Order: sequence, then C-alpha cells, then structure tokens
Amino acid sequence: MIRLSRRHGHYLFGVVQSAITCAVAAAVASGPVFPVERFIAHWSSAWLVSWLMMVPVVLLIAPWLRRLVDRLTDETRP
Repeated sequence: MIRLSRRHGHYLFGVVQSAITCAVAAAVASGPVFPVERFIAHWSSAWLVSWLMMVPVVLLIAPWLRRLVDRLTDETRP
C-alpha cells in the first residue's frame, strides 16, 4: 500500500472528505428525481462533477477554516 507523509495528510483528508460529502449530496439530490434504473448513472455523473469542483474548494479553504476554529475554541476547556 502506498503511504503518504504525515505532512501531506491534510490533502488526503480533504480529498476523501470531499468525495464522501459529494457522494451523499449527489445521492440525496438524485434519489427522488430518477427511477432506480437511471439512479446509478445520474448519481455517478453528478458525484464526479461535484467532487471535481469541491476538491479545490476544500483544499484551499481548509487552512483558513482550521485557523478560524482554533480562534473560536479554547483547548483548556473540557
């Protein structure tokens, strides 16, 4: 198995997180609209398009979001 350096872990996290989020969102959006026979084809294309758009957003915003969360939280509180 190929393993990445820990210093690149945030990139892998962003890729996997965006893939899962887009898969769920595409399934929810496609479910009520398409019959079962067409669901998989529509879902997979909707997932791919949304994921390709979301990966850069997640990777670019993650550092800013991490700093924001650090400012809004206090590690001394339980």
